[in-house]
Amino acid sequence: MPVARTRKTKTRNSKGASGAGKAKGRGGGSRGGRPGAGPDRGGRRRFGAAVLAAVLVCALAVGVLSAIGSPGGQEEAAAPEDGEVQPLPEGHPALELARRDAGDPLALGSADAPVVMLEYVDFQDAFAGVHARETHAALVEEYVDAGVLRVEFRNFPVHGPESDTAARAAWAAGQQDRFWEFHDVALGEEFHQNSGRFDEDGVRELAERAGVADLERFEADLASEESGEAVGRDAEEAYRLGVTATPSFLINGHALQGARPADEFRDMIDQLYEATE
Repeated sequence: MPVARTRKTKTRNSKGASGAGKAKGRGGGSRGGRPGAGPDRGGRRRFGAAVLAAVLVCALAVGVLSAIGSPGGQEEAAAPEDGEVQPLPEGHPALELARRDAGDPLALGSADAPVVMLEYVDFQDAFAGVHARETHAALVEEYVDAGVLRVEFRNFPVHGPESDTAARAAWAAGQQDRFWEFHDVALGEEFHQNSGRFDEDGVRELAERAGVADLERFEADLASEESGEAVGRDAEEAYRLGVTATPSFLINGHALQGARPADEFRDMIDQLYEATE
């Protein structure tokens, strides 16, 4: 965990606060197995080699991804002892993960924002709900609205069929520009996993509450091959990075894991933003 300290931060055109004076993080996260049917043996070997290569590349540069995949998802992500976050060099593979697609309905903020946070989430994960309710809105108000931060959401369903349905439903809501409304409704209250909240009837109700206008189109998009492919791409990216716990975050290539206090995000974002000036 970064060491609390006093330092100067650049003034943002927002209500943001500096990262000094950290509260202790929950470090919470939930670990799960890979959804869906596995590949054949040759596919497993190729996938395993790809995972190893990606983990080695990213871990060498970021230095913290091994904590993301720790047993039980409860270990805190590593950080430099002095609490300083050093920006990765331009063109580094971890920075290339940001898609920066201005038309991405699963993203918030300018495609040219100096700091990009990738967010790997299972909608059934309790800690993902904590982050959504306690931290997400503050980061949007203080950094996204100020043009400092872009958030790119990645679906990472690991808790079974309802997780997969939730991910597909979120993508389907995004096709009508209601992804973030669906996100807020879906994670806005506590619930039990695999309780029917994210079965087909449940996600339709959530979509209606989120203001999805065309529910017939929503259901068609939910069941489409495109939704499965989109969710699969996000999940494959997470597995190639060695991520096995949710929620997990990469902020300009630097990892945080679990439902951590907003000040830990502020501290990292502030430092990375200052480095771009």
